[in-house]
This record gives sequence, structure tokens and C-alpha cells, in this order.
Amino acid sequence: MKSIAPNCLKKVISLLNDGLSTRKTAKNCSVSQSTVQRIRKKYCKSILLNVGGRPKKLSPQNERFVTSGEASSAIMAAKLLKEDTNIQISQWTAQRTLKGAEFRSIKKKKKPMLSKKNIKRRLEFAKKYRNWTTTDWERVIWSDKTKINRICSDGMSWCWIRKNERLKPRHVKQTLKHGGGSLMFWGCLTAFGVGSLHRINGIMNQYLYKDILQDHLVDAVENMPFEEKNVIFMHDRDPKHTAKSVKNWLSTKKFSVLDWPAQSPDLNPIENLWGLLKRRLRDSYDSQPTSITDLYNRIQEQWEQISPDYCKKLVESMPKRISAVLQAKGLWTKY
Repeated sequence: MKSIAPNCLKKVISLLNDGLSTRKTAKNCSVSQSTVQRIRKKYCKSILLNVGGRPKKLSPQNERFVTSGEASSAIMAAKLLKEDTNIQISQWTAQRTLKGAEFRSIKKKKKPMLSKKNIKRRLEFAKKYRNWTTTDWERVIWSDKTKINRICSDGMSWCWIRKNERLKPRHVKQTLKHGGGSLMFWGCLTAFGVGSLHRINGIMNQYLYKDILQDHLVDAVENMPFEEKNVIFMHDRDPKHTAKSVKNWLSTKKFSVLDWPAQSPDLNPIENLWGLLKRRLRDSYDSQPTSITDLYNRIQEQWEQISPDYCKKLVESMPKRISAVLQAKGLWTKY
């Protein structure tokens, strides 16, 4: 390299360390750009070259604002940044920033609406039962109702398809309006297996619900390996369940009723049981049920095949569900 005065060499290195470009450094020091490039290569290897292009619009601080997780979408992130800092960016800039921070887009999960009152009661419930063991939860009879459509029962279906291939029957999940008819059921679950499954005919009201409890809950209590006074019954806070006639009937029984928080299906293991039942109805048969009677028979068949071991595992998940509510501070959980 052609010799250069020590003072000039120091000045070139200093300007390069300050981030000046090769061209500006050469002009400032009255040397050629090739000389500056050689000095950079020899003395300033750790300095990153300016790759050019438009300067970033967001500072590191503003990038942290966009990726703080407060916004549910790139559009919302851009809007909040504008309101807070008066810096306007496009949704695409916000999107690139989120992707750069390893965010990924997901489909929003459907969860019950939670008011402040709901959140508070869920948290209180979790704190009250945080020390219950699986043995304690085995005393509970879990109940709920569900609707099952004849055609395209609930649940997503997947298939493989080649690129540019036309749709074939195996690629399509055919539907009918209103599901081709449906059935409503009330059922119950214990750690020792499934209980009765009752088909609901007509519109459910407090009197029909009380009749169901009289016909099926009493049997479920008698089949529990505990004295009736040690059995606990769980149902949600549906207005029919909390009606005066139902409460009066329950008050005459020796078993107790769990103080269930509203909007908490994630705490009820029978929800997973309904999911299993619907998946089996979808996957265990080569064709859709030909009638409501055919659907009813399939439901009864699959219900009776649910093993006690599976039921026990669902009930044994209760301590984890309680812990999840505590960690979420009363908000939604993965269950």
C-alpha cells in the first residue's frame, strides 16, 4: 500500500469508526477511495459495510414498541405507533418488523367472552381448589350438554392435494343447511367412566332439566364408589341449572354442588369428551349417517366404547387446569 502520513491514517480510521462511508472519508481526508478501502480492510475489519438502500424508518425503540405484543394485528400495531409517537408506517412495515422479531400469524381461537366479574370468579375458584389432588377431583360428577349435527359433525377435516390438482370428492367436506338435522344430548362423566347419555327432545327448560337429573344423576351418584355425602355434582351456571325448581330439588340431596364459575368450559373435562365423541363419529365410518336414527345409534355406539382409563385421565388433568387459570390470572387457558 502506498505510504500515507500517520496523522492522515489515524484520521481515516477514526472517520471509518464513526460510520462515515468510504467516499465521504476519502473526500474528507483528501485521499482516494481505493486507499480508504485498503485501510478499512487492514485496520477496520470489524466495521460492517453500509449495504445501501433506504434507511430504516423505525428506531430500535420504536421497533420494540411495535413488537411489544399490545397489538393483535400489523394494522393495529401501526395505528398504535402513530397515536403514541406520531410516526406513521404502513401495515407492511409493521408486518416485516413483527416477522423480524419471530412473530407469526395464527388463526384466532374461539374462547368465551370474559367480563371482569368472570375473570375474578375464575381466579377465586382456582385459588380455592389449588390444593385439591386428583383423589379429591375423583369425587366429582361432571355434566354438560352438546349438539351433534347429522352431516359434517363439528371439527376440521384435512386431506392431501397435488399442486394445481382439481377438486375431487376426497378433497371436499360436503355440507347441508342446518347440518342435515341434529341431536341434543345431556351427559355426565366421572373418573370411573362415562355416565348416562340422555337425548334431549324439544326445548330444554328448568323442568325438563330437573327430570333429566332425577332420571340419570341419581343413578350416577349411586354408581360412585363413595358415600353420597362425599359426592360432588358439577354443572355450569346456565339459567336453567340455577332455576328455583332445580335448586330446590338439589337441596334435598346429600351430595353437594360445585360452586362453578361462569364462562369456564376450559375447566370442565367433559368438553374434551365431547370432542373425542365427535371425532370418532367423523372418522370411524365410511359414510355420513343416513338419518337421525342412524346418527343416534352411532352416538350410542361410540359413547359406550369410551374407556374408563380415558375418563380417568381427563379428571386427573384438573390440577393442571387449575394451575393454568392461576398462571393466566383468570383469563383463558389452552384447555
